[in-house]
Amino acid sequence: MIFKNANINTGLHIIIVGCGKVGTTLVEQLSKEGHDITVIDTDFSKIQEIANMYDVMGITGNGASYSIQMDAGIETADMIIAVTPSDELNLLCCTIAKQVGDDCAAIARVRTPDYSKEVAYLREKLGLTMVINPELETAKEIARILALPTVLDVNIFSHNQAELIKIKIPDNNILDGIKIMDLGSVIDKSNNNLSRDILICGVERNEEVTIPRGTFELKAGDIITIVASPKDIRNLLSILGLLNKKVKDTMIVGGGSSTYYLANQLIASNINVKIIELDEKRCERLSILLPKATIINGDGSDLDLLKEEGLEDVDSFVPLTGVDEENIMLTLHARTCSNAKAITKISRSNYKTVINNLDLGSVIYPRYITSEAIIAYVRAKNNSSRGSNIETLFHLFDNKAEAIEFHVDKESQITNTPLMNISLKDNVLVACIFRNGHVIIPSGSDEIHVGDMVVIVTKNEGYTDLLDILN
Repeated sequence: MIFKNANINTGLHIIIVGCGKVGTTLVEQLSKEGHDITVIDTDFSKIQEIANMYDVMGITGNGASYSIQMDAGIETADMIIAVTPSDELNLLCCTIAKQVGDDCAAIARVRTPDYSKEVAYLREKLGLTMVINPELETAKEIARILALPTVLDVNIFSHNQAELIKIKIPDNNILDGIKIMDLGSVIDKSNNNLSRDILICGVERNEEVTIPRGTFELKAGDIITIVASPKDIRNLLSILGLLNKKVKDTMIVGGGSSTYYLANQLIASNINVKIIELDEKRCERLSILLPKATIINGDGSDLDLLKEEGLEDVDSFVPLTGVDEENIMLTLHARTCSNAKAITKISRSNYKTVINNLDLGSVIYPRYITSEAIIAYVRAKNNSSRGSNIETLFHLFDNKAEAIEFHVDKESQITNTPLMNISLKDNVLVACIFRNGHVIIPSGSDEIHVGDMVVIVTKNEGYTDLLDILN
């Protein structure tokens, strides 16, 4: 059965197979950005619900069926995104789509570790544009945060040469009460030989997000984003009294794919890993896959077991069960009985306001990690090559702002001109320029050159080209 509402969009024609959490997130974002969306799923009720909520066409059926894809318009589609729970079905959907429409970009979500080791092969042989593994990307993000345990979040740009971190200003911190323009004097008073190439590019206070000017005064409790090179980030955290020692051990509850990927990365960084998993067969499998990890067969929600296994003394604690409520309660318990750095994985986003008020610290949403990479590619494909392409995109402050990295491909009205002479839209900040292996935190006299990577932070939505920041 096909559902179609009357509006006609002017963006790309995108077919999304799968109406789960990631599929719904993509529909919400991409339809808002003006693309013509067709959604395929075998669940009639999900299709009906999503077609009623958004300006999309919905088709009930098997997304790997040739006839269903033809009904969805695969012959003229610009892109197919397969995000069903089955890796095999996602790959088959993309394979069929590529046979019908060679110009159709194909993106598949693939979670199985065996397939993840063969991403390059799959992309080449099946003609896939992108292979997304949400569990692997989630593990990478958790590992980055554990490397800087006092931060709430870490995003990377410019081939890992620039970091954008999120911290909460503690009470009685030296940032409390200073204006952003005075950050340089705070740096100069330190003896760390820290460069001034540091920028505070976003502030959240009382759920209101601000792209700050130099006169903005910081306060304790503010959640701020800072961009700089990794070295300068660590030096700044040291000055602020927020640089903890690297974690030495981690306790993980749950033995799924995310746990496997995370444990692999932590063990490679010489971090001791203990995993608590209820399923005995899964424990046996993990003990083979992760011989250097300690695998405990038990109920991770059993508080006595957690205490017995050393929760009170562990450096970090990561609940990765499949139940959001259990992850939240485990984090809250850990924060009452230990000083462990806790990171909470949450799959649903229905109760974000409530979750934010719980003060869980670092919270990871795998659905957004997956959708951000796809949305960045969609925007780059939709760009008419005016002068730059999107390389990376991150949503900040619960989607109230975006950090977007552009690669400048050719000269335009924004290149070779001092930034002070360029009229920018409101709520836009040029946060970072990466040139010839160096991170530049730009001043008004700096210019953007062809070949640069440029990071902008904005509260505006839908930018596909660097020229979009012009007023």
